[in-house]
Order: sequence, then structure tokens, then C-alpha cells
Amino acid sequence: MKKIGLLTGGGDCPGLNAVIRAVVKRSIGTYNLEVLGIREGWKGLVSGTVEPLTNYAVTGILHRGGTILGTSRTNPYKSSEDLQRTLNNIKRFGIDAIIAVGGEDTLGVAWRLHQDYQLKIVGVPKTIDNDLLGTDYTFGFDTAVHIATEAIDRLHTTAESHHRIMVVEVMGRHTGWIATVAGMAGGADCILIPERSMSIEEVAETIKKRHRTGKTFSIVVVAEGFMPQGLDVKYEKEKTDDFDHIRLGGIGNLIGHKLEELTNIDTRVTILGHVQRGGTPTAYDRVLATRLGVKAVDMVVAGEFGNMAALKGSDIVPVSLEEVIKGRKSVNMELYDIAQVFFG
Repeated sequence: MKKIGLLTGGGDCPGLNAVIRAVVKRSIGTYNLEVLGIREGWKGLVSGTVEPLTNYAVTGILHRGGTILGTSRTNPYKSSEDLQRTLNNIKRFGIDAIIAVGGEDTLGVAWRLHQDYQLKIVGVPKTIDNDLLGTDYTFGFDTAVHIATEAIDRLHTTAESHHRIMVVEVMGRHTGWIATVAGMAGGADCILIPERSMSIEEVAETIKKRHRTGKTFSIVVVAEGFMPQGLDVKYEKEKTDDFDHIRLGGIGNLIGHKLEELTNIDTRVTILGHVQRGGTPTAYDRVLATRLGVKAVDMVVAGEFGNMAALKGSDIVPVSLEEVIKGRKSVNMELYDIAQVFFG
């Protein structure tokens, strides 16, 4: 083992640079391995865009958001030509093993390449949505929750001043982890997530009941993937990525309009969007990302390919990528039920 290729794929995420730094430092300092940075996720292997990563290259990046390598939602399995270019470039650059940092799509490609072509690949879990199986937490989640909670705190004051309903839309395509945890931390009066079906009428009744007790404002937090009962929510089908994901965003506007109609209370909507992905990672995410990066290199050296470095309790351990890509980690309903105690 002489040369490791490192890529970051999918949506950007606070803590990615901490992983890059950890992989480079561990590889060079402990094992005397060379690290090649693959630009823009799997796209870099399709196009043959790589660069050497040295200790100097990763100096001063621990606290920075985003990824110095760039990222994309490229799927090399989208065409046979792209797949062949990927395999050719791995040989061309003499890459002995790959560390792929990403979510379900990036790691799904990693597993397929490992299975189909016996490529030596190790995964690192990354998503602000915290919905990857096999790991207790993903880095980026804590930062996203912190940002969403701060936004909810700020909206409380203006909601109370104007006696309004404030609808806050947060990220969460398939799961409502950010909405649930940030909603709890921010004292939301209703939290809407993909895992728990609810009608707009039910939400409106919760708010009206709250206002009948003398409360003059309400905060509603909704995950972008929430689908209300009885409403046909349509998105532009042509706006999909390489993994056929529809571009979400805007459910908050629909809910805000309907709530104002049903409650006759002035309603405003704030869509946090990509603000949740940006900026400085929290201390927790920096440390978790660093631990995962170091473990990934150790796994490469130990020959533990086809696995992902994962957080289990307080330990970082290998978990099979096959298990990781079998589904998604939904919100713990016990946690949601606790949040529901404070609705209304």
C-alpha cells in the first residue's frame, strides 16, 4: 500500500475538511503513505482530476466549512463510459485504495465498486441529515442542528413581537432528525417530519388550541421532505440529480399559506436551506470527523475494505458498507414523542 485516493461526495457538510486533514496527517505521519485528493467526488475519477495532498495543503483547514476538494453528486454508474473512465483513472494514477467520504449515494457507489471490481475502498459517513444506518451519528448533523436552533431562537422574538405564526423549514429529505432535535432545542410548538403523518388541519388545531390559552405566537418547524395528509405536493420531476433525487424545498411556503388560511393568524415562513450546510463546524463535529478520518486510514492499512468507519457508543469501529446502504436511519419515535409533549 503506497497511495490512497481521497474523495468527498454528495452535499457539502461542516467537518469535511477535518476528515481530509486527519486522513492526510495519519497517512503521511504514521504510515508514510501518499495521499491523492480526488476533485469533486466521483466526478474527479471520471474526469481524471486529482492533486497531491501534503501536510502543508491541509494546514489551517480544520475550522473551515465545506471541502477543499470540492464535491458533486456524480454517479459513475450513470453510463458505461463514465464507469470505464473511473476504473482507468484509478489505474492511471496508481491509486491502491480509496477513502470515500459521503452519504448514502456516495457510499452506495463505493460498495458497488468494491463488489463489482474488488476495489479497495473504505467509507466515512457524512450527512447533515444523520440518516445513515450503521453509525450513531454523522458529522455535520450537530452543526446543522446548532444553526437551525439559533434561527428558531431568533424567530421566537419577532414572532412574539408581531403575534405571528413562524414556519421554519429545515433540511431533511427522507428523515426529520434536524427538525426534531432543533425543534426540541428551540421550543417549537409543532414539528413536522416525514416519519410522522399529519394533516394541515391537525397542525392548525394545535395552534388554535395554543392561542385559546392566551399564547399569542407559535413556531412550527418542518422538514423539507414532509408530506402533509390530504395535500398533493408536486415538485419538478426534471430537476433530478445523478441519483434521481428530486430537488426539494418550499413545503414551508405551502404550510404557511394553509395555516394562515385556517387560523386567520398572520404567518411568515423562513426557509433555512443551504445555510445549514455552511460555516464553521462545531467542536463536536470537528472531533468526530477527525476520529473517523484517522480510523479510515487505519482500516485501509489493516485491509478492512468494503467497510465504513462508524461511531458506536463512544467507539469508532468498522461497519460493512452492505449494511449501511440497506436503508435509512429514521427518527427515533421515542424522541419525537418527547418533543410532542411540548406541542401547543
